[in-house]
Amino acid sequence: MTTKQPATLLIHPERAVPGGFRSLVPGTERASTVLFENVSKWKNRSGFDESIYTYGTSGTPTTRDLQNRLAEWEGGFATVLFPSGLAAVAYAFLPFVAPGDHVLIPANVYDPVKTLANGLLKRMNVTVEQYDPLVGAGIAAQIKPNTRLVWVETPGSITMEVSDLPAIAAAAHAAGALVAIDNTYSAGWYLRAFELGADISVHALTKYPAGHSDLVMGAITARDEATWKRVKDMALQTGQCCAPDDIYLVLRGLPTMPLRIRHVERVTTDIARWIRTRPEVKLVLHPALPDCPGHDVWKRDFTGSTGVFSFVLHDQYGADAAARFIEALEFFGIGASWGGIGSLALTYDLAKSRTRWPHQGALIRLNIGLEDERDLKADLERGFAALTM
Repeated sequence: MTTKQPATLLIHPERAVPGGFRSLVPGTERASTVLFENVSKWKNRSGFDESIYTYGTSGTPTTRDLQNRLAEWEGGFATVLFPSGLAAVAYAFLPFVAPGDHVLIPANVYDPVKTLANGLLKRMNVTVEQYDPLVGAGIAAQIKPNTRLVWVETPGSITMEVSDLPAIAAAAHAAGALVAIDNTYSAGWYLRAFELGADISVHALTKYPAGHSDLVMGAITARDEATWKRVKDMALQTGQCCAPDDIYLVLRGLPTMPLRIRHVERVTTDIARWIRTRPEVKLVLHPALPDCPGHDVWKRDFTGSTGVFSFVLHDQYGADAAARFIEALEFFGIGASWGGIGSLALTYDLAKSRTRWPHQGALIRLNIGLEDERDLKADLERGFAALTM
C-alpha cells in the first residue's frame, strides 16, 4: 500500500470503518439502540472491541470514522472522543491518578486545568504542583516517587512559552510517570507528540479540526493499547459520548484543516512581525519569533505555527488601555476559544494567574481567523490609535 502523508490520510483514511460502505463524504449514523444478529453476540459484546457496535454511547460508524482519522493523523494507537475539549483534558488525568498521587502541570497552563487541579483533583487527594514551562530536563527535580503524570502545554495558550517535550518526557518516563500534552495549538500536525515522547495527546476539536466556531468537542489519542484502554474504560463507565451530527461536522472540517492552518500561519506570522515594529509594543510572544521564550525549542521540534499569539504593551499602557484597544476593533470579536473562522482578541490580568510574570504592561492575545489580512491590519491600526484616546 502506498504511504500517505498526514493531510492525505484525512481524506483517504487507511483504517476502514466496519460495514464495508465507502464514500468520499462520510455519512452520519444516528443510533441509541444497536441491534444484534443473535443472542450470543449480545452476550459476548464488548465496549473495547472497535470492530463491532454495542450501544449509542460506545459509538456508531460515524464515531469510529472520526476516531480512526484522528489516530492516523497523530500516529497513535486509538482515539476516544469527548463532548468538549475540557472533558478530554479531565480524562487525561482521571484514569491515571488515585488518592495520594502527585501530578505536575506547567505554570502557563490553560486556566481550567488549574480549576480542575484546585477542585476535583484536590477533593480526590491528588497533589498538583506547578513547574516552570521552560524547565526542560530540570523537571526531574520536581518528580516524586508518587508522580503519576506530567502535563505539558506547548506553547502556552496565553504567554506562549515553548516547552522541551522530549526532555520532560525522558525525565518523566525515567521515574515511571506518563506524559500528557495539550496538542491543540499544533492541531497534531506541527508537533508530532508521540514521536517526541508523549503518551497521551489531547485536543479541543472545537478549534482547528472543526474549524467553523459552531461546536464543542474533545479527543484523547493514546500512544499504546494499555493507555487507550484506561481512558476508554473510564469514558464507558461515565457515559462520555458525542452526538453523530456534531461528529459529522468535525469530519467535514478535517479535510480542509491543513489548508486553513497554512493560510492562518502565513497571515499570523506576518501580522506578528508587523506588530513587533509598533512603538506601543514591548514584546511579541509568537513561537516563530526570536523573542518568544523557548523559540529555539520551537525551531527544533515544530514544523510550523498556527493562529494564536500574544503581545505585551509598554508599561505605561495598563488594563484600561488594553480594553480600549480591543473595544475599538471591528473584525476581532471579544471571546474565548480560537481556531475558527473569525479573529478574536482578549486581554488577561496575569498577576492573578501567574507567579513571577516579569512584565508590567498589559498582555493582549489575538487569534487570527480567515478574514482578509488587509482588513485585519487596518482594524489593529484602529486598536493602536485607541490606546492614547
